[in-house]
Amino acid sequence: MNEPLKPLYDKRVTCLHCHHKFTSKKVRTKFARPIKTDTDFCSYYEEDDCNPVLYFINVCPECGFSFSDHTPSYFPPGAYERIEKEIVSKWIKHSFSDKRTKQMAIETYKLAILSASLKGEKHIVLAGLCMRLAWLYRQLEQVDLEERFLRLALQEYEQAYTYGDYATSEVPEISVIYLIGEIYRRLGNYHDAIQYFSQAANHSMKSMYPKYVQMAREQWRVTREQYAQMGNEQAGTDMVK
Repeated sequence: MNEPLKPLYDKRVTCLHCHHKFTSKKVRTKFARPIKTDTDFCSYYEEDDCNPVLYFINVCPECGFSFSDHTPSYFPPGAYERIEKEIVSKWIKHSFSDKRTKQMAIETYKLAILSASLKGEKHIVLAGLCMRLAWLYRQLEQVDLEERFLRLALQEYEQAYTYGDYATSEVPEISVIYLIGEIYRRLGNYHDAIQYFSQAANHSMKSMYPKYVQMAREQWRVTREQYAQMGNEQAGTDMVK
């Protein structure tokens, strides 16, 4: 008799830095069904075994270089040497290839952020890593650390938007604008949040992304109400078309 299918499976991975082969657990798609999702796309699951965010990062047990399945294999000049100096030379060999707790996943994201920074990844990549790390701290109810990484994610998303380095990724511009607005809202900067939500709702490509337009409109209204409660009744009066 066949055993019931389990949420986790082992995926064979080759380290992009040292080419060591290892396994990293992933969540089967059929099990990755959230029971709730926040307005910045943080998803919650009944069991942590079904949370793909915990297993998004691959950590090489040999050299410590950490990356996702979407990390490009190209290393710009000087990246290899920086990684050898800052990660490999300090790495004590150990594995993250088994089942992970949220705390273990947090360690993998910190390693991935360091790896991505040394490798010279684009701002949109670093933004996504910081955002996922903020989600994990939120689920652990560690508010100060959640806010710290939301602020770092915001910086990277704004840089990605300014320099347009999301263009070669699968991330549409309207989603970057929406997330900047939502992070500003969560950090209590309602004025800037309103401006970005308005921009997203009136984006030139809005017909292609009705989901983001609807979310931007709703969060624009929510944020205006929050801003008004602070005694700024006149704020954000530029109506969303």
